[in-house]
Amino acid sequence: MTAPLGGGDGLGRVEIPTPPPARRRGSSWLATVLPALLLGAVLIGVWYLCTYVVLDPRRRFLLPPPHDVVRVGFFDSENLGEMLDGLYWSARVALIGLAISIVLGMTIAILMSQTVVIERATYPFLVMLQAIPILAIVPLISFWFGTGENARLIVCVIISLFPIIVNTLFGLQSADPAMHDLFTLEHASRATRLRKLMLPAGLPAIFAGLRIAAGLSVIGAIVGDFFFGRGKPGIGQLLKRYANQLESEQLLAAVIVACMLGVAVFLFFGWVQARAIGKWYEAGTAR
Repeated sequence: MTAPLGGGDGLGRVEIPTPPPARRRGSSWLATVLPALLLGAVLIGVWYLCTYVVLDPRRRFLLPPPHDVVRVGFFDSENLGEMLDGLYWSARVALIGLAISIVLGMTIAILMSQTVVIERATYPFLVMLQAIPILAIVPLISFWFGTGENARLIVCVIISLFPIIVNTLFGLQSADPAMHDLFTLEHASRATRLRKLMLPAGLPAIFAGLRIAAGLSVIGAIVGDFFFGRGKPGIGQLLKRYANQLESEQLLAAVIVACMLGVAVFLFFGWVQARAIGKWYEAGTAR
């Protein structure tokens, strides 16, 4: 579209870009969900193919078809109630462990962002913590903390702590250097610089770390429950029992429930991110 604005191309006119048409909310939702639905349908088809074509009928119990998994795992009230109860206890451990990881991780990252000495002294040990195989320290955790809920929380925190620290530190250090110079000229204190510059600039990276840690906290809760059997049985204990008893339908149903828990926690933090920084961050990245 053009308009006579008195200059520009020699004819008294300049080009004004036409804004793209606004997408309707329904079409945007469909474009987001439809690819996932199509891929899910393909995966279910592959599942049926493996069950009825690839596997020998005598070994079909190893991978029962999807409709048997749904019938036994979700339409049987006893099995469903057992899995929902296990889901509650696993979700409880995952959320408590994630909350502890958020407090510890953000505190450590803030301290590392304020002093280079702390960052250089702490970072190698954080990498070592991330690299420790959980199976190797399970006996130590059981010796020190028992085999109840506390041990599960320790496993959950160990698994989910590192991405919070790394992403928060990266976000805090990604503020514009020119803005740092401006705060220095204004003689801003460390607390003011952190609160008004570094934290707002680091929010996208911080939320990315939270979304990663949210999924890892679910894994930590299930892994901890798998190895520490005291207390209320969660999804991990159910997975262990179903595998030992070769109850394939219940086993796959429990896996699906665990995946749904991880997806729910991940989407929750995505929703919080969109409400907290969605508009201004998208506007900033669009320029």
